[in-house]
Amino acid sequence: MDKNIIKLAVIEQRKIFEKKMSIIKRDIPSNFLKTRKISVISGIRRSGKSTLLKEIAQTFESYHYLNFEDERFLDFTFRDFNKLYEVFLELHGEQRAFLFDEIQNIFGWEKFARRLFEDGKKLFITGSNAKILSSELATTLSGRHLKLELFPFSFAEFLTYHNLAAKNTLDTKEKITILKQFNEYLRLGGFPEIVISENIEELKQLYQDILIKDLLVRFGIRETKSFRETALFLLSNISSPISFHKVRDVLGVKSVTTVKNYIDFMEEAYLFFAIPKFDYSVKKQIVNDRKVYAIDTGVVNAVSFKFSGNAGKILENAVFLELKRRKKEVYYHRGKRECDFVVREYGKIEEAIQVAQTIAPAETKKRELAGLREAMETYKLEKGLILTHEEESAMKENGKTITVMPIWKWMLEK
Repeated sequence: MDKNIIKLAVIEQRKIFEKKMSIIKRDIPSNFLKTRKISVISGIRRSGKSTLLKEIAQTFESYHYLNFEDERFLDFTFRDFNKLYEVFLELHGEQRAFLFDEIQNIFGWEKFARRLFEDGKKLFITGSNAKILSSELATTLSGRHLKLELFPFSFAEFLTYHNLAAKNTLDTKEKITILKQFNEYLRLGGFPEIVISENIEELKQLYQDILIKDLLVRFGIRETKSFRETALFLLSNISSPISFHKVRDVLGVKSVTTVKNYIDFMEEAYLFFAIPKFDYSVKKQIVNDRKVYAIDTGVVNAVSFKFSGNAGKILENAVFLELKRRKKEVYYHRGKRECDFVVREYGKIEEAIQVAQTIAPAETKKRELAGLREAMETYKLEKGLILTHEEESAMKENGKTITVMPIWKWMLEK
């Protein structure tokens, strides 16, 4: 690649990158900034990775920056990294910090990163594909990196944008305000630009960008129609157990292997997450149906087919995403009854959570309690949690405690 083109791109990108803008501080661990290791930020497209890099850049007096998603870098190969390094030195001199956006687009990038790391440089790297956390890092950069998965805004971050602070006690007016914001959060989701614009129609274009740029093009998928139909099927069936065989039969995809590959690709691009039924047998976990959740409730609202009972599924999806933000290892439980989430820590199930829009109808309360009780008995838990839209109470049964709590309040817990 021509060195002059690289230089022009570096200059122009730097001007854009340093434009002043309002930044909502993200909830990131302090050691992520201070570690000597390579800091890797991964997450779905437009989740705020580049903005987080801007926030990080402000902690350094100077730095080198480049976004490899620039179309001028289509011909850039790993052999051009030395030219890039020369351009950096010519323009900004020797610097300790290097910030790279979407560097995963360049084959062999990890060798250049390792070279800088061994020279004592501090690297921050972003990528829109989970693979950046696996194969390349596990081989060339094993033990040299610290990873952070960035999601769209949490509810707490959503409130911060709207200049509202989470508090332990709320009066009636404050509670109504928070609940109203929570409903908006469920409707719009947490993609920063959508939170700002409040235009849910923009999510349709974002969804298409993810499908095309991060999936169809990146993985060279030729059967675009069946792939798109699979994605839409998953969006329209969030929180429901599905099987690869069912998807194949319903959509007419040519094989179970193809369905599995499609879902793997979508997980790799952070569009969906598939969680297994908990079983002490890993083999059974693999063959059992999986429950699928989307990266954002706004995307579900904008793109999926609407159906009765959608509100409860949106709530369940929102709870799942919060559990992921908290780095929980999540499964679902199903015996004679079903419990939406069981959380494993240190090798054992430590928490059981049921999600419902309301448990006011007697039949609904009976069903939700039955599933939660079965999970509590199965995993010998003394406490259980039911998360609802608004209800709050507590009950004791045979020495066990079941807490009913509004989802928004649970999300704002420290």
